[in-house]
Amino acid sequence: MLEVGTKAPDFKLLDQDGKEHSLTDYRGKKVILYFYPKDNTAGCSKQACGFSELYPQFVEKDTVVLGVSKDSVASHKRFQEKFNLGFTLLSDTELEVIKAYDVWHEKKMCGKVYMGVVRTTYLIDEQGMIVKAFDKVKAADNPAQMLGEI
Repeated sequence: MLEVGTKAPDFKLLDQDGKEHSLTDYRGKKVILYFYPKDNTAGCSKQACGFSELYPQFVEKDTVVLGVSKDSVASHKRFQEKFNLGFTLLSDTELEVIKAYDVWHEKKMCGKVYMGVVRTTYLIDEQGMIVKAFDKVKAADNPAQMLGEI
């Protein structure tokens, strides 16, 4: 996980509609950048639906929510449509941003060891600095937690 007080790495990723986004596009706004393991899984769906439900309150606080996983643009589009998500999902199939934000780690499940995304959320200020960082977050609680942080 990256340290609070450091500059957030810039990136260029495609969203669920194939539009390119970079962190610098959001200078002057707070950004919640959250990394999640996989579209359409129970925890990731709860987290995404929570952010979508609270999204109008984030907008009121001049804050953008960006979700990032290694899923494809097409997968993100299906995920967004299935749950009617009101915020941007970014596709990092090459793991460049996932690794730059230090969220690609060894994980264990059912005795199996594998590499994967550790659910992590960063709050980035208007100048692109990391002001809060949370790893191993509880998916269902994370959206309300982040609303409280801003």
